[in-house]
Amino acid sequence: MPGLSLSLPAPAKLPPPPPLSPKATNFELLNNRLINQINVGHLRKAITTLDLLAQRGIHPDLPTYSLLIKSCIRSRNFDLAKLVHDRLAHSQLEPDQVLLNSLISLYSKSGDWKKANSIFENMGSERNLVSWSAMVSCFANNDMGFEAISTFLDMLEHGFYPNEYCFASVIRACSNARNIGIGKVIFGSVIKGGYLGSDVCVGCSLIDMFAKGGGDLGEAYKVFEEMPETDAVTWTLMITRFAQMGFPREAIGLYVDMLLSGFMPDQFALSGVISACTKLESLSLGQQLHSWVIRSGLALGHCVGCCLVDMYAKCAADGSMNDARKVFDRMPNHNVMSWTAIINGYVQSGKGDEEAIKLFVEMMSGHVPPNHFTFSSILKACANLSDLCKGEQIHSLAVKSGLASVNCVGNSLITMYSKSGQVEDARKSFDVLYEKNLISYNTIVDAYAKHLDAEEAFGLFHEIQDTGYGASAFTFSSLLSGAASICAAGKGEQIHARIIKSGLESNQIICNALVSMYSRCGNIDAAFLVFNEMEDWNVISWTSMITGFAKHGYAAAAVEMFNKMLEAGIKPNGITYIAVLSACSHAGLVDEGWKHFKEMQKKHGVVPRMEHYACMVDLLGRSGSLVEALEFINSMPFTADELIWRTFLGACRVHGNIELGKHAAKMIIEQNPRDSAAYSLLSNLYASTGRWEEVAKVRKYMKEKYLIKEVGSSWIEVKNKIHKFHVGDTSHPKAKEIYDELDQLGSKIKKLGYVPNTDFVLHDVEEEQKGFYLFQHSEKIAVAFGLISTSKSKPIRVFKNLRVCGDCHTAIKYISEATGREIVVRDSNRFHHFKDGRCSCNEYW
Repeated sequence: MPGLSLSLPAPAKLPPPPPLSPKATNFELLNNRLINQINVGHLRKAITTLDLLAQRGIHPDLPTYSLLIKSCIRSRNFDLAKLVHDRLAHSQLEPDQVLLNSLISLYSKSGDWKKANSIFENMGSERNLVSWSAMVSCFANNDMGFEAISTFLDMLEHGFYPNEYCFASVIRACSNARNIGIGKVIFGSVIKGGYLGSDVCVGCSLIDMFAKGGGDLGEAYKVFEEMPETDAVTWTLMITRFAQMGFPREAIGLYVDMLLSGFMPDQFALSGVISACTKLESLSLGQQLHSWVIRSGLALGHCVGCCLVDMYAKCAADGSMNDARKVFDRMPNHNVMSWTAIINGYVQSGKGDEEAIKLFVEMMSGHVPPNHFTFSSILKACANLSDLCKGEQIHSLAVKSGLASVNCVGNSLITMYSKSGQVEDARKSFDVLYEKNLISYNTIVDAYAKHLDAEEAFGLFHEIQDTGYGASAFTFSSLLSGAASICAAGKGEQIHARIIKSGLESNQIICNALVSMYSRCGNIDAAFLVFNEMEDWNVISWTSMITGFAKHGYAAAAVEMFNKMLEAGIKPNGITYIAVLSACSHAGLVDEGWKHFKEMQKKHGVVPRMEHYACMVDLLGRSGSLVEALEFINSMPFTADELIWRTFLGACRVHGNIELGKHAAKMIIEQNPRDSAAYSLLSNLYASTGRWEEVAKVRKYMKEKYLIKEVGSSWIEVKNKIHKFHVGDTSHPKAKEIYDELDQLGSKIKKLGYVPNTDFVLHDVEEEQKGFYLFQHSEKIAVAFGLISTSKSKPIRVFKNLRVCGDCHTAIKYISEATGREIVVRDSNRFHHFKDGRCSCNEYW
């Protein structure tokens, strides 16, 4: 109604709230402070506040504890999180389900799976899907695949259906060859549950499972294609796996597709594609990526920086480390990865071992502890330098670091000690390995093979088979090399039989080793047969065959093989040219040798090394052109080393030129005053010309200086056993039969026209005594033993460490005629095939 007003009663006044107690006020203030500190990431201050609350007898609630623990986990500050757990235990609050799940996650991520499992087991009925998933993840992250899968199955039995987080974790546990079958079953559940299309993490785990566990990049790529949504992480994973598993071109293609799809690569994607360029040895593409890296501001990061160092080290056209070093030097700080990358680059460059050791010392001075890869690389540098002293010091550091028993370090130690001649120390390094793998066995087998201990090598071969590893191509090639080193054709044939049984007879590496073994053991026909039956040849195959023909004196066949190699489009390397020039040298083909020497750099870009110049000196010296050989030495672009002068001195010995021989010996001794071979050759040169006073002087000097002349010896393999003889040897069990055979042979060959050439007795004795000495030479004793110990249908193969003497050469020709046996003698220079009174060398050696 108009004018009507209502008069409402005044509201009743509420009584004021009771005042907070001082204890409650303190809790409010401190609790608010604690939450604020957690929210801004001041976790250490938060712990201090937590302690202050505890000192006053009050504690935050469970959600606050949970928030603090989760914050510590997110920042990966696990030690602080464990302190919070300790404070929680003292608070006497009963953790709830959420908090217990956070604690499982904490101990899982910090590597303490036992503590995580203890919390999980004690939860009992409190466990929910998050608890089970956290525990599956814990086991998967700690390489406990069996436990992860078992927990996953237990979870299913308890009625919990996995979520995407749980699926991703259990699939990770299946990412190995042992569990891939289970992983494929779980894959079916993922598809039925629709998680492949809804969660990127599940897709990434499946990609890794197929790639790492099954080695099946095809299936991995199918998963990638079927994912409706991908992100930069997924692309990076695919690029990385393709690069790692030997498909660098495909990795680069994926990188281009990633860019076209609008995703920007991060440091991990760029690292993967740079590694792919390294495997392709594509320097130009690597440089383009380097430019991209710089524009992206990622050039100085450890991950990309290390890959760039590695790329430049392996792809540099001139083999230098300059660009790799520039990248390394521009990195603002270095961790163990970057130090290892540059050290490894210098070692692998083949000419930076000293620099690698300097960098290692610098790394240690900077208090960056080396890892097992660093130790492996630096030990290789010591091995390359044959620096046993530094190698032992680094071995000691590896022991102190607890890394000497890791495979890659142990394998490098075996190699280092082997190259330094310390086979026993190599074996000790092998014996202490935690877990020996095939590479470990191959390395020690190779060590024994290189040191002519075939019995130990073959013993380890049987051990490899007993362990179930199965010998690899490298194992067989090492054993073949060992057989070749001691000229044990019988053992080589046994290995060949094992190779055929293993189904590896078509393996290129093994075939190359077989060609070399048969050739070095004196059976050039078997070597050529293996070569002809090969399905594919590389430069090593051709070079091995050319070298074989050269060593056996078949120069025409060697040159023809070289021409066929060029026709096949195979580019020769420096070792090929050493073989060709040696073939020319052994046959006196001076013009042919000059032709190849001049063409090697002009036509094929092979820069002549000291060994090539030595071949030319040998070629000229053998042909008698000693003055021309000396002029050639003086015209060399670098100072001649001992090898050159020793080769020239040998030619002076053959042609009896004392003056030039003295000059050569002087040049050798200037470089190495303790080179006993130079004194021996000079002594023999004097003896061959009857200058016995000079001989006596040289021998007296050698005696005073404790210079030991290499003792001549010959050996022969009979029934898989090596029989070794020295001059005048009577130690053999069949010595009487051997010397009876020699007496009979002497009578037979004298009737055929053999006349002892006493010029080859390098002692000042009567003529009759000289004749007696001649028939005590080790090669004659070995031939006689072969005649009484082998079947008439088989050739006799004798090996000698020094040059066969002229009289023995003549005598063995007559022996081959008198006995109707084929005799093959390999001396320090070449093979001599004696048959029907003739030698394959045609008196030119």
